[in-house]
Amino acid sequence: MKKIIVIALAAFATFTLSAQTLGKVNFNELVMLMPEMDTAREAINASQKEAEETYSAMVEEYQGKMNQYQQKQASWTAAIRESKERELMEIQNRIQEFQQSISQELQQQQNQLTAPIQEKASKAVNEIAKAKGLTVLFDASQALYFDESKVIDITADARKALNIPADRTLESLQAELQAQAQAAQAAQAK
Repeated sequence: MKKIIVIALAAFATFTLSAQTLGKVNFNELVMLMPEMDTAREAINASQKEAEETYSAMVEEYQGKMNQYQQKQASWTAAIRESKERELMEIQNRIQEFQQSISQELQQQQNQLTAPIQEKASKAVNEIAKAKGLTVLFDASQALYFDESKVIDITADARKALNIPADRTLESLQAELQAQAQAAQAAQAK
């Protein structure tokens, strides 16, 4: 009797798995290549640049006052020296507080800008999966193994639905971002 139950359960599980239509999509690729992500990246980069400029100005101020302190401390009275030391410590504390708060703010900004993009991609992927009759859809970038012949790849359909140009790839995006970084470095060097 137990053998019959085990065989029946195995047959049911096999039938259930074979009745499912499996699909895959490279979700991260879709999100990274979406046109909206370019706008988000520009906003994030602008905020990071402003943060770096503010940080550099704070460090410059600290270094200037530290140099002044080191050069003149021997000629100052104890009260002036203590005042200058407190001022240096306050600047150090401001720099540390700025570093902590700006990294949190930049992360929040990134989350706020990318959340609607991810939501839009997720919605498009879900609609395509339903239209194709998929019962299971997994992210191809997360899968360790899958048999290509038994899985429907909806990445191309999702790219089309999300208005991602056919010739845009992660490699072309990476080259584009590197070119922008090099141009920014060249501009800074001038």
